[in-house]
Amino acid sequence: MKNLFVGNMSFQTTESELTALFQGFGQVTRVHVAMDRETGRARGFAFVEMPNDEEAAKAIAGLNGKEVGGRALKVNEARPKEARSGPPRSSGSGSGGGGGRGRGGYSSNEDYRDAPRQPREPRW
Repeated sequence: MKNLFVGNMSFQTTESELTALFQGFGQVTRVHVAMDRETGRARGFAFVEMPNDEEAAKAIAGLNGKEVGGRALKVNEARPKEARSGPPRSSGSGSGGGGGRGRGGYSSNEDYRDAPRQPREPRW
């Protein structure tokens, strides 16, 4: 089973068009066009699963660079999805957790739990 990445697609390309295109090279198990969550529009790439490795190789050779919908497709074997364990980390300042300071502005050798508590306003 080969999972193929199809990039540089026209935003109007549909799953049925991709299925027909790839079936010329062999059996197609599944086609998934990536859609934008917010707009509901296609994102310009898709994944195509083909059960036969030889047919998938022929599809890559035959369709990579082929013009479809006014754009030259980029077809190659999909890389496995990398595991994510939370939100992406940023190395730049100004976005996210902040530059090396702990909670409450205490340096790493001071513990905020040892600091005296500030009086709180009543919540009524």
